[in-house]
Amino acid sequence: MVKKAFVGFWNILNFSRRLVLNILFFFILIALFVSIMSSEDEIIVEQDSALVLSLSGNIVEEKTYIDPVEAALNDSMGSNDEPPEVLLDDILMTIKYAAKDKKIKLLLLDLQKMQGAHLNKLKAIAAQLDKFKETGKKVYAYGDYYSQAQYYIASKADEILMHPYGAVDISGYATYPLYFKEAIDKLEISQHIFRVGTFKSAVEPLIRSNMSEAAKEANKAWLDALWLEYKTDVAAHRGFEITNFDEDMETYKEKFAKVNGHSGQFALQYKWVDQLVSKEALRQKLIAEVGSNESGKSFKQISFNKYLKTLKPPFPIENPITDKVAVVVAKGNIVDGERKAGEIGGDSTAKLLRRARLNDKVKAVVLRIDSGGGSMFASEIIRAEVLALKDAGKPVIASMGSVAASGGYWIAANANEIWAAPSTITGSIGVFGTMMTFEKTLAKLGVYSDGVATTDMASFSMLRPLEPKLADVIQMSVESAYDRFLTVVSEARGMDKTEVDKVAQGRVWIGTKAKELGLVDALGNKQDAIKRAAELASLSMYDVITIEHQLTEQEMLVQKIFGESQAAAFVKAYISKDDYAPVKNSIMQTAHGLKQQVSSLEQFNDPNGVYAKCLVCTVSY
Repeated sequence: MVKKAFVGFWNILNFSRRLVLNILFFFILIALFVSIMSSEDEIIVEQDSALVLSLSGNIVEEKTYIDPVEAALNDSMGSNDEPPEVLLDDILMTIKYAAKDKKIKLLLLDLQKMQGAHLNKLKAIAAQLDKFKETGKKVYAYGDYYSQAQYYIASKADEILMHPYGAVDISGYATYPLYFKEAIDKLEISQHIFRVGTFKSAVEPLIRSNMSEAAKEANKAWLDALWLEYKTDVAAHRGFEITNFDEDMETYKEKFAKVNGHSGQFALQYKWVDQLVSKEALRQKLIAEVGSNESGKSFKQISFNKYLKTLKPPFPIENPITDKVAVVVAKGNIVDGERKAGEIGGDSTAKLLRRARLNDKVKAVVLRIDSGGGSMFASEIIRAEVLALKDAGKPVIASMGSVAASGGYWIAANANEIWAAPSTITGSIGVFGTMMTFEKTLAKLGVYSDGVATTDMASFSMLRPLEPKLADVIQMSVESAYDRFLTVVSEARGMDKTEVDKVAQGRVWIGTKAKELGLVDALGNKQDAIKRAAELASLSMYDVITIEHQLTEQEMLVQKIFGESQAAAFVKAYISKDDYAPVKNSIMQTAHGLKQQVSSLEQFNDPNGVYAKCLVCTVSY
């Protein structure tokens, strides 16, 4: 009787479960149908419109995957803490097509909600704006406030306009990592560090409370080079001398006093902006240029997001006949295993390269790298696929974006050619190992670990002190890993191993210097790398495809239902009307940077505990 009752209860429970799931699935189908039927009306671009290039969030090579259901729930609870992202390729494509579009008369740069972007991305946008201006169309920039990254793009405008109470904030570049030694000491955690290389500073945040002199020397060199490139470009854009930049507080104070502390007048007097105008004055100026919209209250315009929708089909169709140059993006920390877009999993990124290798229509590959490194094991898994592509007769160009250092250089080393931007942060050829044991932490609580084992190796535990002989073994492993890194670079680059060692030891280099040292073959952007890949494959006619992480059918269904509405709500929630206040932006960026740095420490999952990663490659803009 008990058995029958239990079976009957289980059948009822199982039926109820399936009924609930079927009802849920039914409602999902209805939601999907309603979503499709209620899609937005066709977007119409009026004649003589202004394209408003309104960019929100960080400019990235690849968007970070966000679970749409989780993001929607977070949004409803007001707990979104990640800044939105906008693809660099989308920006470049929008400007490119607007230049040819006879309905677009001018371009207005609205950069108030734009967050961080490395110099190489800013230069790519600036170059595309030059091509836009070559058609005879004007570019205006308007803002209440210009951050350093925003101003670089704005400096390409024919006229830079700013609110009379606004300001331009250009302060240079810096790297100020957080240091955790005292916190680790207070928690009585035993930190064991194994490293090679005079300049290998990736582990300093764990073992010091400040930056070492060796790290300061190396970091100052590439930061100065980056800053000089920024100043040179902006001075050329604006037509003033490089000395117009303020690099010491005394000079800045004296100049600021001359305008009675008025930041708007300061920007105007020293030619950072052309006019100080209110938003209403801007509207009237643009109405005179392009005419008014239907309401008569503003100028004819189309936003960046709407214009982009007219260019990108909702379901891209790949031409099955043409030869292809495939782009594989490797963005984020390199970790072992599988990862979604926005992070580099050794296995998942290797799969993307393998798909390119097994696709008969793909004749060449561009590996676009934007990474400060991470797991050495995962880096090697990816490098093996680069070698397999070359063995299959498909040339590989490593195209370095903002950062391609440590593990990022490891995965680039064996490409047929390495291309970098002049401002790319690269090198950091060095490795380290890290291990924490918690015997002292537990002892404070009166907890101890003791017992017996059949071998010395079996006795290891994070709850007991690290055996000195095991520490020696780990150090030998790290030194061996560094030697393998040198060997990889030496053989791939055709350099003597001792010569590689001189430019390695964990030291960071800027792209221009890396080319001088033989670590990079040529300077150029992603498009230059694609053209070179096609040349190596002897292609005259070809299409460019991006091989992306594939979503499951369930993920695609959920993304279709929640995607666009959730994304719009997310951006709206993240950037409220007062979010372009400089102080609030700064706080949000600082909080996000702290989260990223702590998160990077949590992602040390190399099976051998050996890492090729650069923590100081993060730059404050």
